[in-house]
Amino acid sequence: LKDQFDNLDKHTQWGIDFLEKYAKFVKERIEIEQNYAKQLRNLVKKYCPKRSPKDEEPRFTSCIAFFNILNELNDYAGQREVVAEEMGHRVYGELMRYSHDLKTERKMHLQEGRKAQQYLDMCWKQMDNSKKKFERECREAEKAQQSYERLDNDTNATKADVEKAKQQLNLRTHMADENKNEYAAQLQNFNGEQHKHYYIVIPQIYKQLQEMDERRTIKLSECYKGFADSERKVIPIISKCLEGMILAAKSVDEHRDSQLVIDCFKSGFEPPGDFPFEDYSQNIYRTISDGTISTPKQEGMRIDTKTTVGKAKGKLWLFGKKPKPQSPPLTPTSLYTSSTPNGSQYPIFSIEPVHYCMSDIKTGKPRIPSFRSLKRGCFCLQGPALEDFSHLPPEQRRKKLQQRIDELNRELQKETDQKDALIKMKDVYEKNPQMGDPSSLQPKLTETMSNMDRLRMEIHKNEAWLSEVEGKVAARSDRRHSSDINHLVTQGRESPEGSYTDDANQEVRGPPQQHAHPNEFDDEFEDDDPLPAIGHCKAIYPFDGHNEGTLAMKEGEILYIIEEDKGDGWTRARRHNGEEGYVPTSYIDVTLEKNSKGA
Repeated sequence: LKDQFDNLDKHTQWGIDFLEKYAKFVKERIEIEQNYAKQLRNLVKKYCPKRSPKDEEPRFTSCIAFFNILNELNDYAGQREVVAEEMGHRVYGELMRYSHDLKTERKMHLQEGRKAQQYLDMCWKQMDNSKKKFERECREAEKAQQSYERLDNDTNATKADVEKAKQQLNLRTHMADENKNEYAAQLQNFNGEQHKHYYIVIPQIYKQLQEMDERRTIKLSECYKGFADSERKVIPIISKCLEGMILAAKSVDEHRDSQLVIDCFKSGFEPPGDFPFEDYSQNIYRTISDGTISTPKQEGMRIDTKTTVGKAKGKLWLFGKKPKPQSPPLTPTSLYTSSTPNGSQYPIFSIEPVHYCMSDIKTGKPRIPSFRSLKRGCFCLQGPALEDFSHLPPEQRRKKLQQRIDELNRELQKETDQKDALIKMKDVYEKNPQMGDPSSLQPKLTETMSNMDRLRMEIHKNEAWLSEVEGKVAARSDRRHSSDINHLVTQGRESPEGSYTDDANQEVRGPPQQHAHPNEFDDEFEDDDPLPAIGHCKAIYPFDGHNEGTLAMKEGEILYIIEEDKGDGWTRARRHNGEEGYVPTSYIDVTLEKNSKGA
C-alpha cells in the first residue's frame, strides 16, 4: 500500500507537469499570434501612405483598392491580437492559476497521507516494543522458574536460597503478566488504527487525490475547448475582412483610372503650329530688282525688320521669353509680282511680312518649342508663380485654383458660422449679464471678422486668376476652331489682323499696319481710362490693406465708390489722388448716387 501511495504521488505530479506543459504550449502560441499580428501591422505601416496633402492623395481605383486591402489586413492583424488576448486571458491565465491551486491541494493531500502513515508506524512501533518487552519478561520468568525448580530439588540448597528463588519467580511472573496485558492493549490499539488507516483515512485521501486529478482532466478539456473557441470567435470578422479585400479587388476600374490620368496630365495647350517656309532667296530677288522701275516704290514701302522687332524686345511676352523672329512664309500675301522688260516675273517682299509676323505674335497662337519653357515663364500681373499656379499648364492651373476657391469657401463658411454664434452669444450676455461679460467676446469677434475679410480677399484674388485662365482657355479654343476652319479653306488668305479673304491683291494693297502703337500688346492688360465714381463712402473702422489689391484707409476717411459689392464682401474704392483698391464692405458706410452713369 505504501508503494501505491508513492505511485499516486508520481501520477499526480505527472498530471501537474502535463498541465504546465500545455500551458507552455499555449504561451508559445500566443507569442506566435502576437508576433504575426505585429509583423502584419508593420507590413501595413510600411506600405500605407503617410499623411500627405489632399493634392497627393491616391485617386486611382487600383491604388484605393490596395489601400483598402491594407486597411482590411490591418483589421485582420487586430483579430489575431484578439485571438492572442483571448487565449492569454481565458486559457493560459486560467491554466497557470489552476496549476498553482492544484499544487497546493496535492501537497495538502500528500501531507495528510504521510501523517496517517507516520501515525500508523508509531502505533506499530509501540505494539512491537510491548511485544518485545513481554517476550523478554517471559524468558526471564522461565529462567526464574528453572532456577527455583533446580534449587528446590537440590538437597544441599538452603531454605533461604529456595525462598529467594521462589520470590524471584513470583516477581518475574508478575512482570510477565503485566507486559502481556500491555502488549495485548497495544496490539488491540494497533489493529484498530491499522484498520482505520487502510479502510477510512487512506481511502479518503486517495479519493481526494482522484477527484483532484479528475478536475485537472476536466480543466484541460475546458482549456482545449477555449483554445478552439478563441479562434472560432474571430472567424466571422476575419471573413468580413476577406470579403472586404474581394470587394476592393472588384472596385478596380481601368477606365476610370485612364480618365484620371487624362484629367491629371491634360495641359490645355494647343498642338504646335506648322513651321513657316523660310525663303533664303530674298537677297537674290532683291539684287535682280535693283535696276527695275518698281524698286524705288517697294523700297519706299519696306520696313526695317530689325527696328520693328526691336521695339518689342523688352516686353513681357505671354509665355515667358519672346519667340525669336522667323522669316515670313512665302505666301501670296507677302510677295509682289513684278515684270521686267523682257517679260520675266520675280517676287519682291512688301511691308506685309514684318507686320504679319508682329500681328501673329500678338494675336495668334504662340509657337512654343517645349513645355519646359512654359514652366519657366510666368505672368507678372498675377503675383508669385507658386501662389497663382502660373507654373502649371492652363487646364491644371484651372483645377488647382478651383480647388483652392472651394477650400476657401468652406473656411469662410466656418468663420461665418462662428461669427453668427458669437453674435448670438453676445446678445444672450447683453440680455442676461449674469451669464457672462459681452465685452469678453469682442476680441474673438474682431478676429473672426478679420479672418472673414482675409478669406474674402483670397477668394476674390483666386477668382480673378480663375476667370483669367478660363478666358484664355476659351480664347485658345476659339482660335483653334477658327484655325481648323481656315485649314479647310484651300484658297483662303490670312490678313495681318487674323481675318481671311480670297482676294490676294486686296490684302497687299490694303492700308499698312506698321504704324500700330508699340505698346499695343500691353494695352490688352491695362485700362488707362479710370472707372467713373458711382457714389462715396465713409470709413467706419480703419483698415491696414497689407494684402495685394486692397486699399488702406483710416477711420472717417472719405472715398469714391467705383464698383459695388458683388456678394463677396469687398467694395472697390478710389482715393482723391487716384489710388484704387478693394476695402471690406462691413468697414464702410456706402452712399450711392441716384444717377451713377457718367458721374
